[in-house]
Amino acid sequence: MLFAAVMMAAVLGLSAQKAMTPPAGGKQISDELIGIFFEDISSSADGGLYAELIQNGSFEFSPTERDGWGPGTAWRMIRPGHSTGYMEPLSVSPIHKNNPSFMRLYIERVGHYYDYSGWTGFGIQNDGFDGIAVKAGAKYDFSAFLRNIQGDAKQVRIALIVPQGWGKDPKLLADATVEVNASDWKKYEAQLVPSEDADHAALQILALTKGTMDIDMVSLMPQDTYKGHGLRKDLAEALEALHPKFMRFPGGCVVHGGGDGFWNTYRWKTTVGPKEQRRSLKNTWGYHQSMGLGYFEYFQFCEDVGMEPLPILPCGVSCQGANGGWGMKDQAQDWVPMSEMDEWVDEALDLIEWANGDVNTKWGRVRAEAGHPKPFNLKYLGLGNEERISPEFIERFKYIYERVRKAHPEIVIVGTAGPGSHPGNPDFENGWKLADEIGLPILDEHYYEPRTYFLESRQYDKYPRDRKTKVYLGEYAAKDKKLIDALAEALYLLHVERNGDVVCMTSYAPLFARKNATNWNPDLIYFDNNRPFLTCSYFVQQMFGQSSGNYYYGDCVKIDGADNLQGQSVILNTKTRQLFVKVCNASADKKEAKINLSRFKSMKAIATKTVLSGQPEDENNYENQPIKPQVETVKVKKKMNVTLEPYSFVMLQIAL
Repeated sequence: MLFAAVMMAAVLGLSAQKAMTPPAGGKQISDELIGIFFEDISSSADGGLYAELIQNGSFEFSPTERDGWGPGTAWRMIRPGHSTGYMEPLSVSPIHKNNPSFMRLYIERVGHYYDYSGWTGFGIQNDGFDGIAVKAGAKYDFSAFLRNIQGDAKQVRIALIVPQGWGKDPKLLADATVEVNASDWKKYEAQLVPSEDADHAALQILALTKGTMDIDMVSLMPQDTYKGHGLRKDLAEALEALHPKFMRFPGGCVVHGGGDGFWNTYRWKTTVGPKEQRRSLKNTWGYHQSMGLGYFEYFQFCEDVGMEPLPILPCGVSCQGANGGWGMKDQAQDWVPMSEMDEWVDEALDLIEWANGDVNTKWGRVRAEAGHPKPFNLKYLGLGNEERISPEFIERFKYIYERVRKAHPEIVIVGTAGPGSHPGNPDFENGWKLADEIGLPILDEHYYEPRTYFLESRQYDKYPRDRKTKVYLGEYAAKDKKLIDALAEALYLLHVERNGDVVCMTSYAPLFARKNATNWNPDLIYFDNNRPFLTCSYFVQQMFGQSSGNYYYGDCVKIDGADNLQGQSVILNTKTRQLFVKVCNASADKKEAKINLSRFKSMKAIATKTVLSGQPEDENNYENQPIKPQVETVKVKKKMNVTLEPYSFVMLQIAL
C-alpha cells in the first residue's frame, strides 16, 4: 500500500554521512515545513486512530452529546437460554468521580443449556463501531471493571461472536471465563484469540450466576497496535509514512469547546491519568470523546514517529461559534474574567512541567507514573485556535503569553490569526498587528479555498522579509479531493518552499474521516474498520514530507511556456546529503523542464523518480484508488531535460 514510502525510506537509509556545506545560490529555509494536524473530527479518535474496539465502554454517552443517547448507547441486553433479568444505569459509588456512570445487571434466572442450543446467560452485548473487525489467530485483550453486589461469586463468560440473526445461536470466535468475587471495583482481564476472520463481530458479557453485578470500563484492545502503545497500526503507519516533522493536537475547535462554550473546553489534565479516571467529553462535532486517546498518548505517538509535539491550549476565550455564533454579524464570543485568568496560565505552565519536568516535580511525577519517566522535551506550545481577534482576546492572550514566556523563554509560542487568514480579513490584520507588537515567534494561519485559489494565489511572495514572526499554515486544503485539487496543493506547497524563510510549518486539515461518520469533506485519509483509503492529496503530502530539507534553490529548473499551472523547487538536505527536484504540471499540455544541477559537485548517477499523475477528475475512494505514486530508479545528469506529462507531479531524489 505504501510502496513509495518504503522505497523512499530505503534511499534515506543511505544518509548516515557527514553533513555537507550547501553550494552558493540557495537560501536557508525551515526543515519542518510538513507536519500533521490531528483533530478529533469525523470519529478520528474513538473508532479511528485509538485502537479500542468497544464503543461506550465506560457507559458515559449522554443526551447532551446527541439526542437519544445515554449510558446504554451501543449496548444491548441479551438473555440466551431463556435467562431473565434487567439492567440499570447508575452513578452511585463509581470507580472515579470523572467516570460516574456504570451499568448494573440484575440476574434473576440463568437458563439451562438445553433451553437454547447450548448458549445461556444474562448480560450485555457491544457491536463496536459498525461491527468489530478481528483477524484469525490475532490476540485481543479484554478488560473490565466488575463488582459483585449481591449473591455468590459470579461466573462471567466473555465471548467474541458473530451474530447470526434472530433465533439462532451466534457463531463463537473466542471465549473466556472470569470469576467476579470482589465486592468492590476490580479490574478483570482475559485474552481472546478468534478462530477466524470477521468484519462484524460483537462482544458478549454473560453472567452465569444469579445475583447483582456492576460493570464499567469495558475494553477490547488488539495486542498488535502501533509500537505497542494502543493506536491502530495501519492508520498510525499511514501517518508515519508522511514523514511529518511535527503534530498539532488536539484541535481545532475541539480545544475551546467549539459551539458549546466553556463547559465543554478540553482540559489536558483530565486526559493523562489512568483511563478509568479520565473525564470524557462531548465532542465539538456531535459525538463522544472517551479520552482513551489523551495527551499522554499524543505525546507518546509524537515520540514514536519522531515528530515535535505541538499541543494547543485555550487562552480564556471561547470559539466564536459558541451559542450559535457562526454566521452572526459580530459572532458570539465568551471570555473568562481577568480575575480568573491565572487558572488558564497554570494550564500552560503545568503542561510544560508535565512534558519537560523531572520526576521530582509535581506534574513530572504524574508523567512518570504513567510510564514515561524521561521528559518529552516539548519545544512548541500553541495558545488559542481561530478565535476572533477581539479586544477581549488580545487582553487575555497577552496576559497568558507574557507569563508563559517569562517562566519558559525556551518554549516557542504559536499564536493565531483567526479563521480566513487572508489580507483584508479583520482577524488576520488584528492577529498580525498583535504578533508584531509582542514579537510572537509563530502565527497560525487557516484557510480552506477552492482549487482556483491554490492554483492562482501566491500569498507568501508578498510577505515582509524582515518580520520576526514566522508563519505556520496550520489548516488548509482545496475544497475537493480530485487529482487536480491535489496538484493545486502541490503548486501551492512549491510556493511555500520558495518562501520557506517566512513559512516555517504547514499541515493539511482535516487529517482523518471515518466512513459513514464524516463531519467534513475533504479529508486526507478516509478509513473503515479494516483499512485506510489514501486520497490524492495524501500522496502529495507524502512526497513533500519525504523531500524535506534546509536549503532552497529556485533557479535550477526552467519550464518551457510556464504559467501559474506549473511550478518547481529544488531542495537540499545538507544533513542527509539528499537533493530533491520537484516539478508540477497542472495543465492539459505536455511541458518540458530543463534542469541544471551543475553547482552540486558530487551527484550520484542513479536517482529515485516518483511520479503522481492521472486524469484531473480522478479521485481515490472506497471503491477505487486509481491514483498512486509510481516509483522507479533512473539515471540522472547535472544537465538534463524532463518531460512533464499533463496533470503530473514529478520528484527526483538524488544522493550527493
